[in-house]
Amino acid sequence: MLKIRHYIYDLLVDKGISEDTAKFLNMLGLLLAVLLIAFIIDFITKRILWRFSAGVAKRTKTNFDDILITNRLPRNIAHIVPLIILIEFVPQVFSDYPYAENIIEKTLKIIAIVLALQIIRSFLNSIKDYLKTLKRYKDKPVDSYIQVFMIFAWLLGLFSALAIITGVSFIKFATTLGAASAVIILIFKDTILGFVASIQVSINDMVRIGDWITFEKYGADGDVIEINLATVKVQNWDMTITTIPTYALISDSFKNWRGMLASGGRRIKRSVIIKVSTIKFLTEEDIEKFKKIQLVSQYIENKSKEIKDYNTKHGADKSVLINGINLTNFGVFRKYLQTYIENHSAINKDMTLMVRQLEPTPQGIPMEIYAFSKDQRWVNYEFIIGDIFDHVLASVKYFDLEIYELSLGNKD
Repeated sequence: MLKIRHYIYDLLVDKGISEDTAKFLNMLGLLLAVLLIAFIIDFITKRILWRFSAGVAKRTKTNFDDILITNRLPRNIAHIVPLIILIEFVPQVFSDYPYAENIIEKTLKIIAIVLALQIIRSFLNSIKDYLKTLKRYKDKPVDSYIQVFMIFAWLLGLFSALAIITGVSFIKFATTLGAASAVIILIFKDTILGFVASIQVSINDMVRIGDWITFEKYGADGDVIEINLATVKVQNWDMTITTIPTYALISDSFKNWRGMLASGGRRIKRSVIIKVSTIKFLTEEDIEKFKKIQLVSQYIENKSKEIKDYNTKHGADKSVLINGINLTNFGVFRKYLQTYIENHSAINKDMTLMVRQLEPTPQGIPMEIYAFSKDQRWVNYEFIIGDIFDHVLASVKYFDLEIYELSLGNKD
């Protein structure tokens, strides 16, 4: 090896060239030769590994090996052989230049660390992409855990590189950094918080990819499309993207609509305000008129008989309408809406369904429909609500009732 290393030098000296010039040209020639050999070996190794990997991928049923190729793992591994050659021979090329030899040797070791990190990154990204193809892990924050591993890998690589540059052993270097742990924790505060939050979010199953969440503090209202160590990305219904710090999911309050989506219904909770001045007891004429409304016809028939029997039994003086018990147009209207909702084809009958009277307000008495639509899709859900309340608003007048409308001069 020594003869080969000085062959060009000896040849040039024999030709009458100065020793310094011969030494430099000898180093330059050897460097070009080593780089050329490393390049050729790198090219050949890449081709061999690529063909081997592609052949294995075609023969196997799993798509994990395909993902490894996509993330360039075989190509990164192929760089190992030429790098070993460079580490072994390049320092010898600079043997006549000790200062440069030391720098080159350290540089090549740092490049080896970077290559190792690239290989680790390719492998971890392949695991992440593969897990996302599995139904079991599709909605899990896999990105967060991969990022944590990469952070540890990069820190280890950074410490190793600094140890090489400073000439201090890795153990001593790590011990020195341990004394500065408080500063390190301060620097990586958000990362640590994000990591803890990711674990809690995953363990408590608070958020999954694909969940619809509403986070008013950050203006988010849409589907979660990504969960990683530092942030959660939400695609809002207007197709904008909102980024939320991961730790905010455990420190602040937000709404996850997953329960609604899994329940088989989407809640309808809306009311109309009835003017108090239009509520009245029903006379015999009113009862006969309301009997023509089919959805409450049987109810009025049965209730009228029940009320008449009660009033007769208790001797109620019906010359004054308030005596005894009576039907009201407000009560009959409530029964009508209840029956209407129960017969509506778009309402989920297996979930809570009711029409209720709320506490009176200065404007009137709210009549609220509380039910769940079968269809949870936003557009269809709004259509169902519109269809129901179109009917409600149009039917009020048939019960001699009026809906409150704010207008100048309206004192009712």
